[in-house]
Amino acid sequence: MTRSRASAKAAGTRHESSIANYLADQLDEDRIERRARNGAKDRGDIGGVRAPGGGRLVIECKDYGGQLKAGPWLGETEVERGNDDALAGLVVAKRRGVTDPGSQFVLMTVRDLVAILSGNRPEGGL
Repeated sequence: MTRSRASAKAAGTRHESSIANYLADQLDEDRIERRARNGAKDRGDIGGVRAPGGGRLVIECKDYGGQLKAGPWLGETEVERGNDDALAGLVVAKRRGVTDPGSQFVLMTVRDLVAILSGNRPEGGL
């Protein structure tokens, strides 16, 4: 069964809310929430998430029916990371048939991993 634009948008909203709620519960953070769209200056789907050293993280959520599009998604997340002047950007991709938010995939570049672990963003881009 193919998705309509409305059903895809609803699925994306459910996925974003599920991930935001899970992160807020697990990290005990009142500031974690779904973000409103900002058009060309989008700063990711979930705000208020910070790395252990305090740097902001951009989180982009994707629910594409199990079809991973890592390259384009990471490119979009890098633009949003720059818009937010964040330390790192992550993609949380919905796994087909898996509803547990803690069991979804996280995609990132090694540069983003180093930024999160060290608190310093290495030079370079995608």
